[in-house]
Amino acid sequence: MKIAIASGKGGTGKTTVAAALALSLTEEFLAQSTLKAHTLLGQPPLFLDCDVEAPNAHLFLNPETRREEPAVLLIPEVDEAKCTHCGVCAQVCQYHAIAVVGKHVMVFPQLCHACGSCTLNCPEGAIHEVPHTLGMLLGGPAVGNIDFAQGVLNVGEPMAVPVITQLKRWSGAADGRVIILDSPPGASCPVVATLRGADYVVLVTEPTPFGLHDLRLAVEMVEALRIPLGVVINRDGMGDDGVDVFCRQHGLPVLMRIPFQREFAEGIARGRNLLEVAPDRTVDFHRMFSAIVEQIGGVSS
Repeated sequence: MKIAIASGKGGTGKTTVAAALALSLTEEFLAQSTLKAHTLLGQPPLFLDCDVEAPNAHLFLNPETRREEPAVLLIPEVDEAKCTHCGVCAQVCQYHAIAVVGKHVMVFPQLCHACGSCTLNCPEGAIHEVPHTLGMLLGGPAVGNIDFAQGVLNVGEPMAVPVITQLKRWSGAADGRVIILDSPPGASCPVVATLRGADYVVLVTEPTPFGLHDLRLAVEMVEALRIPLGVVINRDGMGDDGVDVFCRQHGLPVLMRIPFQREFAEGIARGRNLLEVAPDRTVDFHRMFSAIVEQIGGVSS
């Protein structure tokens, strides 16, 4: 089961919810719950931090990096000795990542999507692909024996999607485990790349006009992807009831409410997981997980 945790805007507490959900499904926190008998919970979850431009889940889950690998994109390199400057490569490139100017071929790696069209269509066979490093993939065990992996995009690189795609592939087979995908914020291409293949999406929001505005956009995106979804309202008690009204009008389940409390903010600011700050909230995460399983038609104990 793949559960993606997303949000319309940054700063809503998306990673806080994702990390706490992962921790709630470990042996220590399942010991006092009937969820431990769930068929999906025979082993700790796999956690993927897909917010590769600003990964921060490691602050709450304290992973030990035991393996790493560069995330690469194959970009074209032109053999000038073979090139006749016919311009076919530039004509077939939809992203304008290659241009022929007079007797010179210019390649723009920041625009290349590694589609391979230029290589396949070059009549002289003058183009081959070389790896361009976009970032790093890091993995290892985290607190509670959670299997943790994250992608880190290099500073200045414009495309996060290839790193996210490679992270999801690199993390290995799920073996029937629960997979938690910590998505980037917003409703852009990196978010869509993270959500593709997910069985369920949890949208974390806050009860403010900004939170409601961006929740609307996120709901439209998830519905377009045809993935079941639910809402977590963080900092409940501040702002207004606009989010509640929106959820009622659109039949969206409110899976959990996290109250607006100073102790939560202070603990999280110190890099503590929400369940370390407030262990009594564990039952809320277990109820949310059960509701998710029920909503997607799984079998829950």
